Amino acid sequence: MQWPSADSVQVVWFTEFEGSGHAVEFGDRFEQTASATTIKLSRMYEDGRSKVGSQTEENQLYQKPVARNIWRHEATVSGISGRLPYRVLSAENGNRIRSKAFSLAPAPTADAGLKILLTSDHQLMPLTPVNLQKVTETIDRIDAVFLAGDLVNIPDRASEWFDDNRGGAFFPSLQGRANYKHPIGGQYRGGEIIQNAPLFAAVGNHEVMGRYSTEAGLDEQYNDPHPRSKVPNAASLSPEELADRSFNTISVQELFNLPNSYYAASFGDVRLVSLFACNIWRTPERALDRRGRYQERKEDLNSPEKWGYGQHVFESIAKGSPQYNWLQAELNSPEFRQAKYKIVMFHHPPHTLGDNIVPAYTNPVQIINRNSAGQIQDIRYEYPIEQDFLIRDVTPLLESAGVQLVFYGHSHLWNRFVSPKGMHFLESSNVGNTYGAFLGEKRRPVPQGFKEKYVATGDPNGLEPVIPSIAPLTENGKPQPYIASNDITAFSIFDTAAGTISSYRFDPAQPDSPVVKFDEFRLRP
Repeated sequence: MQWPSADSVQVVWFTEFEGSGHAVEFGDRFEQTASATTIKLSRMYEDGRSKVGSQTEENQLYQKPVARNIWRHEATVSGISGRLPYRVLSAENGNRIRSKAFSLAPAPTADAGLKILLTSDHQLMPLTPVNLQKVTETIDRIDAVFLAGDLVNIPDRASEWFDDNRGGAFFPSLQGRANYKHPIGGQYRGGEIIQNAPLFAAVGNHEVMGRYSTEAGLDEQYNDPHPRSKVPNAASLSPEELADRSFNTISVQELFNLPNSYYAASFGDVRLVSLFACNIWRTPERALDRRGRYQERKEDLNSPEKWGYGQHVFESIAKGSPQYNWLQAELNSPEFRQAKYKIVMFHHPPHTLGDNIVPAYTNPVQIINRNSAGQIQDIRYEYPIEQDFLIRDVTPLLESAGVQLVFYGHSHLWNRFVSPKGMHFLESSNVGNTYGAFLGEKRRPVPQGFKEKYVATGDPNGLEPVIPSIAPLTENGKPQPYIASNDITAFSIFDTAAGTISSYRFDPAQPDSPVVKFDEFRLRP
């Protein structure tokens, strides 16, 4: 379900056949019908790294990218005032195929008590089905999902969304149809959530494909975005041509009917603002054969078309940029100002103990070193710390507008912070692929000999992490302000009636153990 209004909601489903008669049947006896609009997804592929078919069979079907036929059906169910049963209907070759029955509802009223799942970075990680199953076993009903980016790994790979044979594809995990076997803790199917509750997703770096190719593998395309400012003859290209030669978010926008890569929506007492704040992930290693955060590969030095341009930002959010100007207008809108709870969601962390906050979130400065003959010896990148867009421009704007919560992901852990003025920051993205927390003796891999002094431990932007308020994990008897584990998973729930955000953890290696509420804090209206 998507984009509920005061008297309507959109229902979306997918088929591998074009079919006909696609509709939603709804009402107590399914006596009402809403017809669907159908599109064919334009960038769904499989390739040699797709996990398709039986796990015991080698993938022989897709040795290079092969288009996969998938159709998206969307029906707007309107004229409704409360929660109703529904099911979806599609026909193929005269056969009418119906789904199970679920329930739908329009947007809740401003005084409705809601429970909203805050989650991020699913990426087919091994604990995602565990995490979502425990959500539904712990919380009586989820009313919406706020997902702070990185839904899958490669957005143009169809199986990652629908039927990856490892059992944890994106949609099945959120539908209670996953099939993941934990090596100790048993079988997990995820949670039946998005058939009954709308999903609001931010665009993360794993929703962005790089330069388009019909020959290169999907991973290679994903890892090959090009800054639009570096595309030759960019001014003469159509928007579609420019996207193909730089980067695009076509698949995620088609899948979710996103109005833009950034948007705002009202849901009950909440005004959600979702921003496009992410950059391409590059390795921090400085090996000469790696296209990294801080340097180009030695073999590419004389081939500008192969340069990676460091960890470049996809779309600027610096002061004066179109996205920043849109954000300013949204923060001054009646919908935002009148909302009881003001939440801003994006992917890149402004405060974290994780790895991915270094270097600063800004445009990399390219430094080309040449010898006396003019030959390129190396190309490296600096990231001026004082030009961090999120810290310099965005965070002060949000704080002055009365935002209570900034929610994000990217470093695959749980930790939270509070600014001196009381704005909360939460990173809740711990589903089995953590980069770790860098505190005390554990240090981030930061380069030496650079002008910028990159911070190896703690939050580089100066906030102290908050120790969980109820049951923190401990190390050597000392409570820890984070969960950074590939064995223990965590999720967070926003209860709008109480104004609380509660975080829970579960250890699937102890399948009979309870889910533990380990932290809770309150948002002040």
